Amino acid sequence: MMRKHLLFAFFVLINICVNAADIKSIGVPYVQNYTKAQYQSGNQNWSVTRDEHGIMYFGNDEGLLSFDGKYWQLNRMPNGLIVRSVAADGHGKIYSGGFGEFGYWENNKKGFLKYTSLIHLVPKKYQPVTEETWKIYVDKDQVIFQSFGSIYIYAHGKVSVIKAPKPFLFLFKTGNRYFVEQVDAGLFELKNNKLTLIPGSDILNSSVLSILPFQKGKYVIGTSKNGLFIYDGTKITPWQNQANNFLKAYQLNNGAVIPGKYLAYGTILNGVIIIDTAGNVVQHINKSSGLQNNTVLSLYVDTDQNLWAGLDNGIDRIEVNSPLYFYFDKTGRFGTVYSSIIFNNKIYLGTNQGLYYSDWVNSDTKRLLQSFNFQLIPGSQGQVWDLSLQDGKLLCGHNDGTFQVNGASITKITPLNGGWTIKKFNQSQLIQGTYNGLIIYHKDAAGNWLFEHKVAGFAQPSRYVEQDSKGQIWVSHAYKGIYKVTLSADNKRVASQKYYDKRSGLPDSYNVGVFNMDNRIVFSSDSGFYVYDDITDRFYPYQQLNKKLHTFASSNKVIKAIGKKYWFINHGRVALADLSVPGKLTIDSNRFSMLNGQMVQNYENINLINNLTYLISVDDGFVIVNDRDATKEPRFKLPAVLIRRVENITNKVASLSNINDTDVPLTIPYNQNNIRIAYSLPYYKQAKINYQYYLDGYSHQWSDWSPLSQKEFTNLNYGTYHFKVRAKINDESVSGITTFTFEILPPWYANKMAIAVYVLLGILLYYLIRHYYRLKLKRHQREIQEKLQHEKEEFLRQEALANEQHIVTIKNEQLQADLASKSRELANSAMNIVYKNELLQKISDEINNFKDSTGKKLPEDQLKKIHKVIDEGMSDERDWNVFENSFNEAHENFFKKLKHDHPDLVPNDLKLCAYLRMNMSSKEMASLLNISLRGVEIRRYRLRKKLNLEHDKNLVEFLIEL
Repeated sequence: MMRKHLLFAFFVLINICVNAADIKSIGVPYVQNYTKAQYQSGNQNWSVTRDEHGIMYFGNDEGLLSFDGKYWQLNRMPNGLIVRSVAADGHGKIYSGGFGEFGYWENNKKGFLKYTSLIHLVPKKYQPVTEETWKIYVDKDQVIFQSFGSIYIYAHGKVSVIKAPKPFLFLFKTGNRYFVEQVDAGLFELKNNKLTLIPGSDILNSSVLSILPFQKGKYVIGTSKNGLFIYDGTKITPWQNQANNFLKAYQLNNGAVIPGKYLAYGTILNGVIIIDTAGNVVQHINKSSGLQNNTVLSLYVDTDQNLWAGLDNGIDRIEVNSPLYFYFDKTGRFGTVYSSIIFNNKIYLGTNQGLYYSDWVNSDTKRLLQSFNFQLIPGSQGQVWDLSLQDGKLLCGHNDGTFQVNGASITKITPLNGGWTIKKFNQSQLIQGTYNGLIIYHKDAAGNWLFEHKVAGFAQPSRYVEQDSKGQIWVSHAYKGIYKVTLSADNKRVASQKYYDKRSGLPDSYNVGVFNMDNRIVFSSDSGFYVYDDITDRFYPYQQLNKKLHTFASSNKVIKAIGKKYWFINHGRVALADLSVPGKLTIDSNRFSMLNGQMVQNYENINLINNLTYLISVDDGFVIVNDRDATKEPRFKLPAVLIRRVENITNKVASLSNINDTDVPLTIPYNQNNIRIAYSLPYYKQAKINYQYYLDGYSHQWSDWSPLSQKEFTNLNYGTYHFKVRAKINDESVSGITTFTFEILPPWYANKMAIAVYVLLGILLYYLIRHYYRLKLKRHQREIQEKLQHEKEEFLRQEALANEQHIVTIKNEQLQADLASKSRELANSAMNIVYKNELLQKISDEINNFKDSTGKKLPEDQLKKIHKVIDEGMSDERDWNVFENSFNEAHENFFKKLKHDHPDLVPNDLKLCAYLRMNMSSKEMASLLNISLRGVEIRRYRLRKKLNLEHDKNLVEFLIEL
């Protein structure tokens, strides 16, 4: 880290030496005003410093005010104290002091400045309870704080105190030496924590408010009322110079060294003066010349040669190292300036109101204030278009004609209106473009220019006029197109002319200019420069020039400078190009960026004063430009772009971080993944600054260049991002890339804890699923086993059922067989009964024929006994009982059902039903019933009636179905 800062300090020193100021005494440097309305803090700014990043800090009425070139930020001290003093140590700390307080500011982890008080390190009896801390100096490993009562030295975590018998005024660090004044005691040097009186310091006899290094071993002491003194190390002597009376009258308040040979002093009553080592006043900047306020409370010179003035009301930055010095008509006395020139120790301004002049003071003349008193030349009222110096004579192109300027008077040489431009035509003639064509002038014996004639045959408004190497005259129409004009031998009339517009190869018919560059005619347009080819009689892009000019290829005007240098003006933007090296073109626009937009468009005017100085007309005045080393490469490396703020814009704007150190990554919660990143380039000189960014992890390519200094990103996914940004000044110099790394934290459901939980849940789920599948497998196996068992049981059941059915079948078969057997037995039994009855009947019949031995029939008594026995045998109920039992076995429940359905049936009816069921014949039934066949039919008839059978219903079928 130490090596890094030593290297930084070395380059700063080199930068200061190379860029040493060369301040001019005419006009004033550019002054940038920062108003209270801009920085939104207190009026008064008591001190100024700059940190290692290039950020400016101001001790303000309301706290510590910082500025990075784009954004202002206020940090308040404890109890809202006024910050009287500030100092940066170059290592990330900003020391500040106020009423009864001093300490330092340092960025916390999120980049916000945090204040740490050092008062607690001061012994209680020496604490500055009622004192202001007015000065702070950082010196290697110690920091010195000074109040009117004490000097406090902070080193190695401790604070030592230096007291004196009398109050201090102000402590000054000059080189490696420290000086401090004690009221009514003289000037002392602080060395090794001891105060040593400077002999002869009583000569000062006034408050010492500035001590600055002067020549080798010498110092300039500035007092509030007695002017300046020189201290050579042994004695103090008054320094009589131009500045003394001014500083005495307007009360010197502070001072600063401008590297090179200049000293700057701020006053209470009249702004800032800058003097050289001879004591000559080279600049005076006050309210009338650009400052916001004449009371200068603090001065500070940064490494880029910006002189910062903390004022009683506001902050101003003075570009003392700029090559441009301004004179503005604050009163609006002479209007808008269209042309300006310096001639015979007078400066002339051609404006919309007339021609004005003032004395021009040579740089050798020394006087306190360089002022101008512009006077209107009588008879010049009206619009002045052009001031041109031709062979020692100053000509003025005017709306009312053309004049020759003679000191403070003018002489009209032509009444023809509108002298826009005048050029050398040949050794003795001039040619002028006017509202209504071309005019030729010639020189008389006294060297004065006289009107000769108007060129006949051409009456077009001629804005620009150039002659090529063939003698052809190219005329740019005031509005539309280009003319090529060839004059007659006597130059009095047009021999030929041709009009060119878009149809001839030009990119547009309007706003085309014609200029001479290094003896070549070129044509300007919004699409670049064109050249004419006389073989094809057409126009073609001048690619070699356009490529080298870059953005200035679309310039609308070219003005000759010294040598092979040319001014290119691109619609208000100014650049100086050097074509002196063949095949190479160098262009410088950075130093002239503050002129952008200040010149009258299409009437820009730049005149050469001497080999190094130009006079440029601007809207309400003029600018002196010093062209020293104008086309060299920039003398300093652009600072790095700073990441200034990261804001959450999800719901409402809330700052997440203020960052200067991009090495510290920022972590952002996922619920704040809509962010705005603000960045700035700590480059304070007037310039056109564009930015280009690229968000690695989000974007696919670099953005377009844009002046916007912030970018919003919405709905960023979680992860690490690298935001890269760079700056470009005036479309030329590009800074290095600043990389800022930040991380969008995962949402709660995707953070490390959640992922760990997910892993555990995953493992648990794995085992649960595994266990579940194992259980399912077991259940499945069990189900398969149960299914197999069920199938087995079903098989066995089916087998058993089949066996049972087989058994039933067998039983049925057996029953059928038994039934058949029973039926056969029943039938046999019935047949036996029938046979028995038939046999008995036959016996009965045969008995009737028996005769005794005498041949007589047997007696009736004997026959009756025999017939009775036979009848008893035929009607024996035992036969019926046997039959009935056998029938019931064969036809189970037949009689029960028959009796249930037909309870009126008598036993003989039941017998008939049984015989009919067995499908016996009437004869057999008659035998069994011991009745006649007719009796059987009668019984059948009666039975049908008892059974309520339909007429067509067969009785036997009915009984079989029962």
